[in-house]
Amino acid sequence: MISTDTSTPPRNSLPETGPQWNDGLLQNPHAVADKRGRVQRMFAAIAPSYDLNNRLHSLWMDQHWRRKTVKLAAVTSADAVVDVACGTGDLTLKFAQGVCDAANRGQGTEYRVVPPRDRVIGIDFTYEMLPLARAKAASRPVKGTANTFGDITQFCCGDATALPLADASADVVSIAFGIRNVADPAAAIHEFYRILRPGGRLMILEFSLPTNAILRAFYNFYFRKILPRTATFISGDKSGAYKYLPESVNTFIGREQMMQMMKDGGFTEVQQHPMTFGVCVCYRGVR
Repeated sequence: MISTDTSTPPRNSLPETGPQWNDGLLQNPHAVADKRGRVQRMFAAIAPSYDLNNRLHSLWMDQHWRRKTVKLAAVTSADAVVDVACGTGDLTLKFAQGVCDAANRGQGTEYRVVPPRDRVIGIDFTYEMLPLARAKAASRPVKGTANTFGDITQFCCGDATALPLADASADVVSIAFGIRNVADPAAAIHEFYRILRPGGRLMILEFSLPTNAILRAFYNFYFRKILPRTATFISGDKSGAYKYLPESVNTFIGREQMMQMMKDGGFTEVQQHPMTFGVCVCYRGVR
């Protein structure tokens, strides 16, 4: 069990006025010394409009990618799942749904078994995301029961490189669109290995670039020229979040490097599963 404290967040997670990113920093945002703080303040600033922009600018494909990730994880009714960089809880709740489905397989159209509350945990280092995740979970009923998904999930504040969990305490660890935002991705992967039990699965869902040159050119035109303008307009963002997004993808490590990082972190059976013409990739490894 972990703390789900809802008190005031620490000062460095509070949004600051003014932009967090400029053209100079965006040459390689992963090399910026204070990347962690800038990313944290950026996500705090865009939290209220985060879901709307995700849906609109992925044409609702972000939900499909998350469902595919849960399917590839092959969750069982006994699995303990930790969703890191959970944001507003979309993937956390899909894992909770998956655990419920597994627990009630063959039971008919209504659930008879509700997993305990510590079975699925969402963790994010941007405090402002967590109330949105909790509210979303509490608003979604578990079919055939008096419960909501708020009754079977927990959300807490924590860093991917120092998770507030014991060794070998999880069966699945996931991180969706978050590994490139971590200051030290290799350290995070080692931390995921630490909390997984033997045989546990690591699921990393991340943006990528299409391998086809024509598709990649079209995608980058949309990603760098259109999305930053429309997403900034919708969110009213002044942090530069939607300029950071395409540049953080374009300057991040490639698919083979990601797979090697997972192997270097101790994972075996490492696979990549490209989706939607390679715009998104789900990486899977076994502890």
